[in-house]
Amino acid sequence: MNAFTLFHVVLSLVGIGAGFLVAFGLLLGKPLPVWTATFLSTTLLTSITGFLFPVHHFMPSHAVGILSLIALALAIYALYARRLEGAWRSVHVIDAVIALYLNFFVLIAQLFAKVPALKALAPTQMEAPFKVAQLTALVAFLLLGIFATRRFRNEQLRTA
Repeated sequence: MNAFTLFHVVLSLVGIGAGFLVAFGLLLGKPLPVWTATFLSTTLLTSITGFLFPVHHFMPSHAVGILSLIALALAIYALYARRLEGAWRSVHVIDAVIALYLNFFVLIAQLFAKVPALKALAPTQMEAPFKVAQLTALVAFLLLGIFATRRFRNEQLRTA
């Protein structure tokens, strides 16, 4: 693994780890400013560095990267420019969860591509084990987004 790939992978894993801590904070209705900044910055850098790999055509990973950049831009704007006021609080939570999900989606795809035991289960990533893993993650993140949005919004109402 070359240095750039390692850097990209480390950014991604730090972003996912910090993202789960941030999500936990959202579920508790508590902002975690340092972890949020870590999550947003490392996930942003993960998406940006993903475009720097040498490829000669548009790939699905590029589409995921574009969607992640859009979600991150909205989450960052809602947090830092709009200070989570009004509907921007929900925008931040939803887009932060989307960005975390997209990073996790790619992690699952990479695990199935690189880990021999998982690759054997789904060599083309069209097989049931891969689809079940991705569907399970999607449902979990949808539920996370719903509960985090409700809880974080309700926490604002209780403290206002």
